[in-house]
Order: sequence, then structure tokens, then C-alpha cells
Amino acid sequence: MLNRRFAILSGFVAVMMLLPFPERSWGSHTTQLKVCGDPDNLPFSNKKSEGFENKIAEVIAREMGTELTYFWWPHQRGLVRRALRPGLCDVMISIPQGWDQVLWTKPYYRSAYVLIYPKNRGLQIKSLDDPILKRLKIGVYINTPPAEALANRDIRANVIGYSLFEGLPTERSEKIIRDLIAGNIDVVLDWGPMAGYAAKQMNGSSPLEMVLLDGGEPGLPFTFEFSMGVKEGNKELKRELEEAIAKRHVEIRKILENYGVPLLPLLAHEQFSKIEEKPGEITYHRFERDDPLPSY
Repeated sequence: MLNRRFAILSGFVAVMMLLPFPERSWGSHTTQLKVCGDPDNLPFSNKKSEGFENKIAEVIAREMGTELTYFWWPHQRGLVRRALRPGLCDVMISIPQGWDQVLWTKPYYRSAYVLIYPKNRGLQIKSLDDPILKRLKIGVYINTPPAEALANRDIRANVIGYSLFEGLPTERSEKIIRDLIAGNIDVVLDWGPMAGYAAKQMNGSSPLEMVLLDGGEPGLPFTFEFSMGVKEGNKELKRELEEAIAKRHVEIRKILENYGVPLLPLLAHEQFSKIEEKPGEITYHRFERDDPLPSY
């Protein structure tokens, strides 16, 4: 999933006209790190700096010896054109690696969609091809790769669609998990960082099994690598960010783990150590297809 901001909210049209601030001249050492921040999009970021992107930005700014500031703009259509390119902000902390509207750093984490069910149900689902999925109530967000994958398998009648447009972002993330715990649905297919965070917020009230969908199908990747993004041409800031990421990658990984983000090894450039199973209320397992596709 390109994450909620890029894959799902593409239907919004920005109507606010912005005036650019003077840009920092490139090639000199960065003295201020101006982050393009979403003001209300946990677990990613908010104005209270409670998201994992906020925490990562703080780590990077400290390593670079710069002042951290934000330009707040919902991460939806118009962000690059109206905020990043005019110089209102300099860096997007988390963008899909290879997103061609920006100059991206080497990827620093990789995550996936997950299949979730309560441990006490005794289910042993490891694949979207498991026949039992035709008999269970499945919660999934509309117009996401897992929803399309289910449709491709003719699994429709027992699917409960959830919208990413209704309510506050945090409420949306928690509702599908709460419905799962309450027994309103049997299985959930969700974007890993959102599901992991929502489950942690519930303090292990119901132990959950999470199966990472590591792979994908033609045109439907289930895993994505994430980079930081800067304005096209700003190679100096890209270089500084990559140096800071390389020096602080252990700390960055710890932040992601603390927020419940399920992590997979990077494909393009390995920076984090391999995933190890850890005891706890949430168990992550990987599901690998025989023909895994590379992340896009």
C-alpha cells in the first residue's frame, strides 16, 4: 500500500492557494529541517508530534545538527505541487520508494499488508487462497490491494467494506480492529503500520495473530519500501539525509517497532538487521508466495 496518503486519498482536490517562503540555497549545510507534516494522521504524524514520523524527524534533525520545523499540510493531492516545490517545506519523512514526484533517498524501512485474526479462534490462515476465507466475515478497506485480491478470488458476499474517508484517522484505524475483537468480523486485512499501531493502543486486550503478506500479485503489490523525499534536484539535502539515516538506523528501527510497525528486510538496500520473532501479545508471521513480486 502506498500508504493512506498516496494510494487512497488521491480523490481529494486541494483548494487552498499557498505563497512560497524563500528557499534555502542548495549546496550549503542544512541549518533548518523543514518537514512537510500531516497535522492529523496518526500513527504517522500530528501537530502534537505523537506519530512515528515526528519521532524519526527529531532523530534526523539531531543527527544533522539542525532546527526542526514543520509546514502542516494534509498528505493528499497537491502536497508536492503546493508545499514541497515552492519551498514551504524541504522533506517528506515517509514516501513510497520510487515515487516519481520527488527525489527520494535510499529506502529505510519496508512494511506490508497484514491478515489479522484473534488467536483464540484457533484459525491457521496463512494465505489469501485458504478456502476458509469464503466462509468468514472479512473486514477490509475499500479500494486497497487486499480488497482487489479478494475480488479476484470471487470472495465478495462475506466481505465488509470499510472507508478511509470517514471519521478521524485514528478512529478509522481502531474501528476495524475493535470490530474484530468484538466478534463483528472474523478476519481483517489492513495496512501493517495502521493495524499494528491500533492493536498496540488497545494494550493487548485481545491477543492477535498477524500474518504479513510478503509478496503480491500482478499489479497488486502487498509490500512497499519507504524513503524520505525532497524536491527534485536537491541532491545535497538527499545526501545529508542518507548520511543521517545510515548513522541512526538502529534508533529509527526501534521507533518503528515501538509503534507496532511490522518490518520486513529491505530489498533495494539493506540497512536494518533481519526480523526476529519476539514474544508478546501480537505475533507476526510472514506469508511468502511461490512467485513473490518485488515491491514497487
